[in-house]
Amino acid sequence: MVLLLALVFLVVPIAELYVIVQVAGGIGVPQTILLLIAISVIGAWLARVAGVGVLRRLQRTIRAGKVPSAEVVDGGLVLLAGALMITPGFLSDVLAIALLLPPTQALARNALLRRVRARGGLFGVVASGAQGPGRRGATSGDVWDVEGWEDPPDRPGLR
Repeated sequence: MVLLLALVFLVVPIAELYVIVQVAGGIGVPQTILLLIAISVIGAWLARVAGVGVLRRLQRTIRAGKVPSAEVVDGGLVLLAGALMITPGFLSDVLAIALLLPPTQALARNALLRRVRARGGLFGVVASGAQGPGRRGATSGDVWDVEGWEDPPDRPGLR
């Protein structure tokens, strides 16, 4: 984890600066600045279009009664791409645009879903009744007035 953080906070900014300096040396500083702005504007537009598309697919999947796992991952990828567009630099912009394109987005989504499924999912669900061993609680037929000041009625077997 420390290696990953060192890569993200040290190596990536140095690589971004190197590429910006090389491009500025090749085409000039004003053109480089205009190119960075143009790429950011185009990337923001692509992120907006991709985000709306993901939202529509998410709604369609939920209406069909299915679990929208692929759509949620796509939404996260679009969000990551939008964050990469905010950071100045050509490398992050290229990665962001790649994440917004459907073929590369599908590759990233499938890799992420495979990894999550191989680890057994994101979280486990443990289902138990309210009357588990050593527990007190409402059974499925009880209704308690949360506005009232009275204690819930005593019932045999609950204590």
